[in-house]
Amino acid sequence: MLFNSLLVANRGEIAIRIIRAARELGIYTYAIYTPVDKNALHVKLANEAFELIEDGKTPGYLDIEQIIAICNREGIESIHPGYGFLSESEEFARRVQEIGINFIGPPPEVIKLLGNKVKSRQEAMKAGLTVPEGSDIISSTKYALKEAQRIGFPVIVKAVFGGGGMGIRVARTNRELRLAIKSASAQAQAAFGRGQVFLEKFIEQPRHIEFQILADSYGNVVHLGERECSIQRRNQKLLEEAPSKALSPEKRKEIGEMVCELARNLNYVSAGTVEFLYKNNQVMFNEINPRIQVEHPVTEMLTGKDIVKEQIKIALGQELSFKQEEINFRGHAMELRINAEDPLKDFYPSPGKIKKFIAPGGPQIRFDTAMYEGFEIPNCYDSLIGKLIVGGETREEAITRALNALKELIVTGFPTNIGFFEVLLKDPKFKKGDISINFIQDQKILEKLEAEIYIKAAALFAVGLKKNEVNLPSVSKNWQIKGRLDAIGRE
Repeated sequence: MLFNSLLVANRGEIAIRIIRAARELGIYTYAIYTPVDKNALHVKLANEAFELIEDGKTPGYLDIEQIIAICNREGIESIHPGYGFLSESEEFARRVQEIGINFIGPPPEVIKLLGNKVKSRQEAMKAGLTVPEGSDIISSTKYALKEAQRIGFPVIVKAVFGGGGMGIRVARTNRELRLAIKSASAQAQAAFGRGQVFLEKFIEQPRHIEFQILADSYGNVVHLGERECSIQRRNQKLLEEAPSKALSPEKRKEIGEMVCELARNLNYVSAGTVEFLYKNNQVMFNEINPRIQVEHPVTEMLTGKDIVKEQIKIALGQELSFKQEEINFRGHAMELRINAEDPLKDFYPSPGKIKKFIAPGGPQIRFDTAMYEGFEIPNCYDSLIGKLIVGGETREEAITRALNALKELIVTGFPTNIGFFEVLLKDPKFKKGDISINFIQDQKILEKLEAEIYIKAAALFAVGLKKNEVNLPSVSKNWQIKGRLDAIGRE
């Protein structure tokens, strides 16, 4: 299991995060990159980097054959997949292990099992976790209609395989159910190559809570508490925090013990996340993500534990470096995903060239990013460009620090969601922690943002600045006119 070299099969901020962790352990690092990423920061930070050839068939970061060929040619001893791309590919993990390379993640058979959401539900029930009413894989419309009547509308149609908010549809009537099955199945087939779906009771306006686990190869398992991930758009997270205001210490301990039992039952190894929906004091199992999560820094800020380094040490054959009773939760931590997207155009991606970038600083402020001035954000990958992580003794202090850090954070050249977070963090209900996955719509955060931008547009006009010199999303082509009218007191 010992190894001295590691290839990061990923890009962006997570590739940099892994490279830095490996460096601290004295491990030689290799990066891979596609042509549009040739000037990316992870390429510059790794000891060596290799370009992936894209033939128009398989995207570079998903090309298993190419990545394995590089490892064989260079004698690379381990691979960290990060998140996204091949991180949840059972085939990739299996192929890597078959040629004697260490895969830094769960065993391929565990990834395969957890890739099936129906089987994941069954394993969760064995561990004593509460699971929403659901069906087996939908074999016919007749079976689906029968199961929907048993479960009770509304139901959610989910892809058996895959994730990322794709292959999901809500149905409240038989007619909607027929359409939802067809639509969800088609999207799942296109996205994941498998169109099977199943039904689950749809929980209205729940909170999204997840538990971080770590397990070694010797049966030792710990949980590092929960993260609240309820602030979302299109079923994708925007802000994560810990601890959740919804869970008592007693409930945290109870759920924590059950997720550790689940991991033991699965013979789980490495880092993973068990996701739940929370409603009316009920914590209901949703799924397990067998990889490092985007939001892992929230837990690192709260506990002081380095999850990525721990992953690498587990892969090196070491036991977990701490026990459950040695994990302390101090204060409050929060992560804001800074994206190159326009909140007022339904969070539409808005990549471009970074004209100016200044990262925030201060006590308990961390900014994970692959950005630098002059770098062109590619339009073919996720819109995430940075993660602002803040900590405080209390949730109130963490929110204040986040707001101050947002004032210091400067990214110009294209619209971002920085202004969105400034509005969100000031919302009274958010400050109270009274949130759900529908919070953005229910609290009309985007409408509040639009009103604030018109005010800023007026100020810009007054001082003679251009809109693209600050962090403003696009309202419309008439923002300048609206700003001028507001500046002179006209509607």
